[in-house]
Amino acid sequence: MIRYQLLVEYVGTSFIGWQSQKHGKSIQKTIQNILCKILKEKIKIHGSGRTDKGVHAIEQSAHFDCKKKIIDIKKLINSLNYFLNKKNISILQIKQKKNNFHSRFSAKERIYLYIIRNDHSPSMINYNREWNIKKRLDVSLMKKGAKKLIGTHDFSTFRAANCSAKNSIKTIKEIQILKSKKQIKIRIKSQSFLKSQVRSIVGSLKYLSENKWDLKKFEKVFNSKDRKNCAPLAPPNGLYLEKVIY
Repeated sequence: MIRYQLLVEYVGTSFIGWQSQKHGKSIQKTIQNILCKILKEKIKIHGSGRTDKGVHAIEQSAHFDCKKKIIDIKKLINSLNYFLNKKNISILQIKQKKNNFHSRFSAKERIYLYIIRNDHSPSMINYNREWNIKKRLDVSLMKKGAKKLIGTHDFSTFRAANCSAKNSIKTIKEIQILKSKKQIKIRIKSQSFLKSQVRSIVGSLKYLSENKWDLKKFEKVFNSKDRKNCAPLAPPNGLYLEKVIY
């Protein structure tokens, strides 16, 4: 068997998420079905991680094994994109890899990007691709709160109730918050994330930046390790899997 890595961009609005499920249209299954038809063999794609319903990817990473060597990779990419581009999915690259490469377990870092539009009027061009918040947010407060999350911590407060991870200890390596005109971009880097961790963090940073919480309250909520104390989740439409680093 020969292993290949896929780099994939997609708009997640009309999908139930990356992961194949019994009901609903997933990105994984959509790519897999077309790949099987083109290569004329049974193919299973493994992603670097799951993105939830409505979440997008700038560069999702996945891998698959096939029996025969792909002679013309560029032709395969063009064939896949002929069908996938209509579904808001694009194959950016296909690379042959060693058989010990695994899109999920070989990953050293994952970078998620969350985009907030902080303006009275929503953007129609970026509709369903950012979170529109009308109330003016205090970005300096947001940055102060983000600093308290960097490092190795118990992120139980920011963990979904149905998260399947064995424990809630994660290490956030970096959080960047950039304000540019009407957008606030929050970029979070870690080796791995808990389910809904990024959206929980963004929702809580929003509460802080709206002065619904002060820094002491933000710290108290974080240290409580209790999901019930978390602010409401940021919506999925502003979230992007930006890059997976190996």
